[in-house]
Amino acid sequence: MAMVQPVSAASGAAQDRVLAALVAGLEREFGRYAGEALAHRFLDAEEAEFLWEARDQDRWLGSYEGTDSETGVELDRVRIVGRVAGRWYVAVMIVDGDGQPHGLLGKRSFGHRRGAMAAFVDV
Repeated sequence: MAMVQPVSAASGAAQDRVLAALVAGLEREFGRYAGEALAHRFLDAEEAEFLWEARDQDRWLGSYEGTDSETGVELDRVRIVGRVAGRWYVAVMIVDGDGQPHGLLGKRSFGHRRGAMAAFVDV
C-alpha cells in the first residue's frame, strides 16, 4: 500500500519526512548512495513547484508583466514563506490565476522560522 502526502499538507518535521520519503523511494529505485543526490537534483529541477507546494503563507504583490502576456495568461507576483529540506525560505513566485507556479523570481533561505517570517512581512 502506497502512502501519498502532498508537500503542501506537510509542515515542519512533516516536510522533512516528505523529503526523507523521496530519498527512500529514489534509493529503492537507483541504489542506496544515489537517493540523496538524486533527491537534491530533483528538488533543484522542480524548485518552483516544490517551494509553491511547501508554502505556509503567501501574499499577493501585484501583477506580473512578462513574456507570457502574448498568450493571454494573466500572471501575478506572490511572496511565499515555507520550509523545505529543513530550511526556511522566502521567495517571490510568478503564479497564474489558477494558482499554478510559472517561475521563481528570487529566494532567500533562513535557518530559523523567525528570520523567514521577518523577511516575509518586510515590504
